[in-house]
Amino acid sequence: MSYFDYNATAPIRPEALAAVVEAMQAVGNASSMHQPGRQAAYRVDAARRQLADLLGCSPGEIIFTSGATEANNLALRAAFTAGSPLVTSPVEHPAVLETARTLTAESPKDLVLLPVAADGLVDLDPLDQVFAARRGGVVSLMAANNETGVLANLRIAVKAAREAGALIHTDATQIIGRLPVDVTDLDVDLLSLSAHKFGGPQGIGALYVRRGAPLPHRPLLVGGGQERGWRAGTLNVAGIIGMGAAAEAAARGLGEEAERIAAMRDRLEQLVTSAIPDCRVNGRRDQRLPGVASVTFPGVPADAVLAAMPDIAASEGSACASGAPTPSHVLLAMGLSRADADSTIRFSLGYATTDAEIEHAAHAVKRAVTQVRAVLAEADAPR
Repeated sequence: MSYFDYNATAPIRPEALAAVVEAMQAVGNASSMHQPGRQAAYRVDAARRQLADLLGCSPGEIIFTSGATEANNLALRAAFTAGSPLVTSPVEHPAVLETARTLTAESPKDLVLLPVAADGLVDLDPLDQVFAARRGGVVSLMAANNETGVLANLRIAVKAAREAGALIHTDATQIIGRLPVDVTDLDVDLLSLSAHKFGGPQGIGALYVRRGAPLPHRPLLVGGGQERGWRAGTLNVAGIIGMGAAAEAAARGLGEEAERIAAMRDRLEQLVTSAIPDCRVNGRRDQRLPGVASVTFPGVPADAVLAAMPDIAASEGSACASGAPTPSHVLLAMGLSRADADSTIRFSLGYATTDAEIEHAAHAVKRAVTQVRAVLAEADAPR
């Protein structure tokens, strides 16, 4: 099996696995005052520093969550106030889009969806018009799209939000641990992430909250006073420690790793597009994550292609929407037809991908697409 679904979840890094196993062999609630509890709290603090180093922030600006979905919910529910604009885009992750729609259900005019170009880039020009009518509110844009890998022009969005007195949130789930990120340089107020995208365990994530950001205290979970009252509940000590170890591992040689992965991605696209007539790569080629290739094979259902290459783990789109009866909302927003959206496969590479896997995948895709096209042609032939 060759794994090409890092955007769904990355294989756990050896450093993270070892840290999780060791943590699970210990006992201790990080809120307890006895020695095992204090030891657990010490290790949680160490992991918080490891993650802060990856983000370029203070450890005190990190709130641990169960993942990016919870972090997105917490961020938007804290930042949005009815009567002010909630600005986002139609290509966001459902954790942002559905939260935004829920929050604005009683005041639909508060929700503003920015247009998207055919290359997947969100058009930020309408921000001036939005804030000319109403100041304040919150802008939420993902740093890197989970289906196409296209990177947002966050600096432009941040500048517009700052000038209008609005808060700025980014779902950075796909970019953390894959490209260098410094939240101080980004100047965002809120940033969501999930450990399993960069080689940590599943079920743990974080929300960065800029110190001094004017946020009302609106926790999703109430009860104990954990995470400075922002997220009640016993801390997932093993998950947090695993995330810290993954963050530290990802930070080592991040730039060099990104270059290596981008070269393999380009090689995969070159092999596939040269071998298969009519296929095309989606998304802006010069402004995307190094390890993402979204490829459309017109007239060839993606599920049939994937079934014809069981030794390749790739995706029809976002794993978070798998089983959904509708095609990718991201590709539709970019202007693809439903038929083309249903004929698109996302290949996502990562830190453990090898050159041999690239060659294997390219061969498997060519064989699978050729096989499916032959079957479809036979089915359509007159009898």
